[in-house]
Amino acid sequence: MSRRLFLKSSVVGAAVAITAPAVAQTRPTVKWRLVTSFPKSLDILSGAATRISQHVAALTDNNFQLQTFAAGEIVPPLQVLDAVQNGTVECGYTPSFFYVGKDPTFAFDTAIPFGLNTRQQAAWISEGGGFELMRQFYKKYNVLQFPAGNTGAQMGGWFRKEINSIDDLRGLKMRVGGLGAQILARLGTVPQQIPPGDLYPALERGTIDAAEWIGPYDDERLGLLRVAKYYYYPGWWDPCAQTNLYVNQQQWDSLPASYQAAIETACADANGWMVAAYDARSPAALRRVVAAGAILKPFSQEILSICEKMAFEHYEDIAKTNEAFRTVYEPWKTFRADILLWFSVAENSLDSFLVRSEQARRQKL
Repeated sequence: MSRRLFLKSSVVGAAVAITAPAVAQTRPTVKWRLVTSFPKSLDILSGAATRISQHVAALTDNNFQLQTFAAGEIVPPLQVLDAVQNGTVECGYTPSFFYVGKDPTFAFDTAIPFGLNTRQQAAWISEGGGFELMRQFYKKYNVLQFPAGNTGAQMGGWFRKEINSIDDLRGLKMRVGGLGAQILARLGTVPQQIPPGDLYPALERGTIDAAEWIGPYDDERLGLLRVAKYYYYPGWWDPCAQTNLYVNQQQWDSLPASYQAAIETACADANGWMVAAYDARSPAALRRVVAAGAILKPFSQEILSICEKMAFEHYEDIAKTNEAFRTVYEPWKTFRADILLWFSVAENSLDSFLVRSEQARRQKL
């Protein structure tokens, strides 16, 4: 090696040695608090928040840390939005339909009864204009939202008695959230907004007659089978249930671009992981709760038809007086009609055949 080449390579090496620490030093140390609406016992929901925190730390060499707190440790489970909006904490993990009492428009960012399933919701958010519509809505709450999980289609919940007709829903005290609660109220049900950690004692004491949460995996962990044996499906009020990371606008603006990108990447990872986690764990959990005594029953087609009709009447009524809701609802309704048509052509027809085929195979065994 010539002296000139040696000197050149030495200079380059020295420059790399000097530059690498300098780059690392440009990353500020940032520590945020991430509050959630979920107890630690619900390991997928609370685990998604932890996963986001771990992912952000890994992407920033541990310079950006999100310390996660379970429901109630800093903020009550149904007040995550308020805490982030007011700057009490920097960010929070929660389903937006917990806040339909403030504005029913929040429901679009989690679930609309008889609305979109998980894949359809993802398509609407990512490619159908939903993200932009909701981002505009959230501006008045001083919050940025990032889709960061989805439970998939949910079960209809646990009931102390059989539900054979729409009349059986009248006067029933039921834990149910989102717009589903408002629709059921129109049918005579008495909805209760109760956080997941309080569902079991509320059913056990008879404070409520029925409760829906998510599906067999979480419901088993909450022990709901021990206090109500009739397990209904489908949860028409939650054809999917998207969860979100909320970030305070001023805190977001203070972050370096690379830290903002870390949050976006971590949320995208959690968004896909949660769907897979519930889909993978629910079949075995369903078998376990049925083996333990759950009586699995479908809502009748009559009940579903009446509830669907009532749901869309409710949306039209809201849209007449709520401009924010109408701004999202009208394009959402068009998107829903188009994507349901597409799913009916290939996706649903194949799924229906496969289910019938598997049922026939099992009957022959």
